[in-house]
This record gives sequence, C-alpha cells and structure tokens, in this order.
Amino acid sequence: MDLADKLKMALDESRLLILGAQVIFGCQFQMVFQERFQDAPRGSQTVQGIGLLALMLAVALLITPSMTHQIAYRGEDRRGALRVASRCAGLAMVPMTLGLGATTFVVFESLFNRNRGIVAGVTFAAVAFSFLYALGLILRIGHKGQMPLSEKQTLLKNKIEQLLTEARVIIPGAQALLGFQFVVVFVRSFAELPGWVKMTHAAALAAVALSVVLLMTPAALHRIAYDGENSQSFFRISSALVIAAAFPLAVGIAADVCVVGFRITGAAQLASLSGGVSLLILMTFWFFYPLWLRHARRARF
Repeated sequence: MDLADKLKMALDESRLLILGAQVIFGCQFQMVFQERFQDAPRGSQTVQGIGLLALMLAVALLITPSMTHQIAYRGEDRRGALRVASRCAGLAMVPMTLGLGATTFVVFESLFNRNRGIVAGVTFAAVAFSFLYALGLILRIGHKGQMPLSEKQTLLKNKIEQLLTEARVIIPGAQALLGFQFVVVFVRSFAELPGWVKMTHAAALAAVALSVVLLMTPAALHRIAYDGENSQSFFRISSALVIAAAFPLAVGIAADVCVVGFRITGAAQLASLSGGVSLLILMTFWFFYPLWLRHARRARF
C-alpha cells in the first residue's frame, strides 16, 4: 500500500472513531443540564465534568491529524503526516475510554447505587480499553508494519479527496456540540444561570455555528462554483476554510466547557479556568503543534 492510500485510510479511521466519540460528547454536555443531575452527589458531578474533559481531549486528538496535514504538510502525502495520524488515533483511545467509563458510572449510580456505578464504570472502561487499545497493542507484537518510503508529489485529485475527508472528520464534533447548544437554551436549569454565563453560551453557539458553515462550504463550493471539477484554486480556498473552521470550533467548545464548569461548581473563577485551559489545549493540538512542525520541517530543508 502506498503512502497516499495509507494516509487516506488513516483519515477514514479517524472519521470513524470521532463519529463514536461525538454522541457521548454531546450527551455529556446535555446531562449536566438535566433536572436530576443536580440531585446527584457532588462527587458524581465532578466525575461527569472529568469525563467531559476527557472526551474533549479525545476529540482534540482525533482532529489533530487533519489540521497537521493541512497546516504542516500543505495537504501533501508525507510520512510525518501518517505518523501523526497513527499516534493521535492510538492516544485518543485512552481519554475516550476514561470519558465513557465516567459517564457510565454517573448513569448507573443514578439507576442503582454508588457501588454498582463504580463496578459498571470500571467494567465498561476496562472492556472499551481492551478492545480499542490493548488488543491492538497485543496484535502489533510480532507484526512489523512498513512505512512507505516514497514521497512523491501528491496529485491534486488526491489532495482534494483528502481535504474533503478531513472536513468530514472535523464536522461531527461541531454538530454534536451545536445540537446541545440549541436544545439547552430551553431547559429550565439553563434559565436559572447568571447573565454572563448565558452570554458565554450565546457566543459559543455563534462560534460553533460559524465553524459548521465554514466546514460545509467546500462541498457546496466544489459543486456550485467548480461543477465538481478539481482545481488548484479550489484546494487553496477550501484548505483555508477547513483550517479557519477549527478556530471558532475551539472557542465554542472552550466557552461551553466554561458554562458546564459553572453549572457543576457554581464558581465563576474555576469555570473560567476550565474554559481557558480547554482553549489552550485545543489551540495547542490544532494550531501550535502543526505550526511548530511546519517550522521544524522548513529548518531541516
């Protein structure tokens, strides 16, 4: 299998993984605003918050290969882009299983009691970790994967196909969050929040909606303006749109982490800190790391 095929497959795998993460990610936001959530023990609410942050980290890791491919490698098929995609997919499984386990604990504790919640959460996380991560590591023993050696000029057709795939990798996370943002406004517990928290949510909603529009634009542009034909100008414009879409998405996710943080803790400073740290994490994975990698590549050549 050549480098282009391996990279395309890695992007398709990231798309599959993030589709699994998006449902839980959106549900974790919504659970915090359900009426019975306030009746849960404080420790359980904290676990739910940790689980949400873990899923956010998983989503951040799964989107990183797309951003790295476009920013650091300009959409070219390179071994470095494939390595980043492989490593991020593996690393994302750890916070994903942690987030799944945390949410399972909260749900089963509410259904039964704390002990059963702990058993269910730990069991679910262990099973998920075994299949999503440990099994792959075991099967990897004795199997020597070969990194493609040739790095040829990437065909425009392949670059556009990969770009559209990358847009499909990113958009599920935005869609999951946008659905939560629309619905939560009509939840009674949301109406009880302070004005600044509501404004933060409104800003987050606008940012994520902008991100979704930017991510949808390349497909519409390809069909309306270019009649589905491959064009270098289309690739440049669409690459810029996909890269740009990640910024409002990061802002929207971080802002709503702040909202959820206030809902759980009731402390404005702690909520703002959680939002700020989330934004820093997302910006690091999606922009700072790819830009550093791009600079490092230029310095070598």
